[in-house]
Amino acid sequence: MQRTEYEHALYRADQVREIERAAIAAGIGETQLMQRAAEAAWALLQRRWPEAQRVCVLAGLGNNGGDGLWLAALARQAGRAVNVCELPAKHSVAAAHARQLALAAGAQLQAAARALPPADVYVDALFGIGLNRAPEGRAAQWIEALNRRTTPVLALDLPSGLLADTGAAPGVAVRASATLSFVAWKRGLFTGHARALCGEPALDTLGIDVSAAPAPDARWLAPAPLPPRARDAHKGRCGHVLVIGGEQGFAGAARLAGEAALRCGAGLVSVATRAAHAGVLAAQRPELMVHAVETVAELDALAARVSVLAVGPGLGQGDWARALLARALELGKPTLWDADALNWLAARPRMLPAGAVITPHPGEAARLLACDVEAIERDRFAAARALAARYGAVTVLKGAGTLLAAPDARVEVCMEGNPGMASGGMGDVLSGVIAALLAQGLPAWEAARLGVALHARAGDLAARAGERGLLASDLFVPLRALLNGAA
Repeated sequence: MQRTEYEHALYRADQVREIERAAIAAGIGETQLMQRAAEAAWALLQRRWPEAQRVCVLAGLGNNGGDGLWLAALARQAGRAVNVCELPAKHSVAAAHARQLALAAGAQLQAAARALPPADVYVDALFGIGLNRAPEGRAAQWIEALNRRTTPVLALDLPSGLLADTGAAPGVAVRASATLSFVAWKRGLFTGHARALCGEPALDTLGIDVSAAPAPDARWLAPAPLPPRARDAHKGRCGHVLVIGGEQGFAGAARLAGEAALRCGAGLVSVATRAAHAGVLAAQRPELMVHAVETVAELDALAARVSVLAVGPGLGQGDWARALLARALELGKPTLWDADALNWLAARPRMLPAGAVITPHPGEAARLLACDVEAIERDRFAAARALAARYGAVTVLKGAGTLLAAPDARVEVCMEGNPGMASGGMGDVLSGVIAALLAQGLPAWEAARLGVALHARAGDLAARAGERGLLASDLFVPLRALLNGAA
């Protein structure tokens, strides 16, 4: 595996241990790995907080604590005042050696200290990738105390309390300013609760040869852009999206999806909506071809001319919605399923036709899998894969660290996006983006990958003026710029 590819690879904890064992078998000792980890962490600490004179290391069980103890020795050797708060532990040979180095350098070691000493930077070295439960006892008390402070925190490998494989935090967890991941990226660093806990992530492979690393469990989302349009392009070659939605009182959702499809290059966009909304939507955005559709027969006449369906924005769950959804399933066209279409599907689970994309948020995902939201968030990777397998569709599990899963179990993680995008209409815009890419000929997996990336990046550009108050329609201008390589 090439290093650039490795830097976009996400691994489970057992895979990271496999990489470490292979490195040790190749001649890199456990002590040498610990030394390299400590040196990398100390170098990062100095770059991020060069004025810090007081360092406090929270050292816990296993080699993660050993990494922290060795860092304490390096910091003391550099003239910093160093305190180490230790959890009682039976150290490995390498960790015991690191502890002796810290003592010899003059670090102040405090066993199970009741209160954290003051510091300019705290180093979280309590738990490594083996944690599979909530922190307890003194460790939990220290984490709670740490989170009450505004002092910067550097987490080694991952914030203590965060589960490496899932991004879930079953109890209290460290809120780090920066996290230095060793050997390989842990997949749980980039989704779920992790997005609020890790701060700025960084990776150091500790000099390990990554060329023979195993296939990763997941990858960062990094889709290729669309090629430039042919000079002889015309609207008929760029696809025709039909948005089906807009029950009484919910016309805005259909309009957002339709306009997003236009902004992302669909040649034609039609909207099938309630008769009461048709005139208003057409006046608001005349480029949309808005149709009053009250019956399945009216939908059939319209659907015969389109290439892709985007079903669900503002659709509701009444008789009108149920009739149109049942017919949409029979039309055999590439279809984007969102919002109320997913609620309909949850009540009638079935494999979807080839080329389908579903875009549930955690609540919709829970209904689709007949579980609760907590189960989805405990393991978003497993949930995304289960959705893709159960419905035979490319799945976009929305939320902090959106996941994409294919029916063949491929998973990619979106690294972009921001909390300002937690507002009404953002999902409708995403539906329109992906539908437009499907209409322009991208397969479902590639359309979802590029669509999610464009949507998240557009959200980040739009949030430069601030996250609070960000509107879904604020994404339209940056979406167009991004799609054309102008941003």
